[in-house]
Amino acid sequence: MTGTTTEGGWSVDFWLDPACPLTRHTAGWIAQVADQVALQVRWRVMSLSVLNEHRDDDPEGDPHGYLWIPARVAAAVQTEHGHAALGTFYTALWTEPDGTAREWIGDIGEALHRSGLPAALAEAGTATDYDQALRVSHHAGVDRIDARIGTPVVAITPPDGTQRAFFGPVLNATPARADAIRLWEATLLMVGVPAFRELKA
Repeated sequence: MTGTTTEGGWSVDFWLDPACPLTRHTAGWIAQVADQVALQVRWRVMSLSVLNEHRDDDPEGDPHGYLWIPARVAAAVQTEHGHAALGTFYTALWTEPDGTAREWIGDIGEALHRSGLPAALAEAGTATDYDQALRVSHHAGVDRIDARIGTPVVAITPPDGTQRAFFGPVLNATPARADAIRLWEATLLMVGVPAFRELKA
């Protein structure tokens, strides 16, 4: 991957845990980039619950397993209605009906309704019907990176078909439009270096 410009044929696969409050900022960043350059985004579900289920500690502080619920619903949406529908549902989870950003995810049923999705999908949150699909989607992203990571996982594919996957970037706010492009170009520069592995602040 070379250069810092984005032309037709670029794509991003974006794996997200729908309940992670920081991931929404990175998702907003990618959405802004896609709004300004030729970039196809495929939204995919991963799960912090799956990521951490074999650990002795609980880094998410979720002893009752509540994080499984939105992840399972997201897996049901992705499986039954596709990646674009997942993106729409995810946006609805994190915004009020007037588009105002939320500090925490909203009601799942209400988000499904605003997304034009069947209300019955909410039932997937307390069932195991889509657990296999969730795990397959999760590992399709996480297993691309040989390190202990979290959400999101981003895989960038340029027109030549070579792909580079990485964790993050983790953002504490969605950047302004101009900064979104600057960050995108900086990201392309870093992941374009084969030896690049990780950057933390």
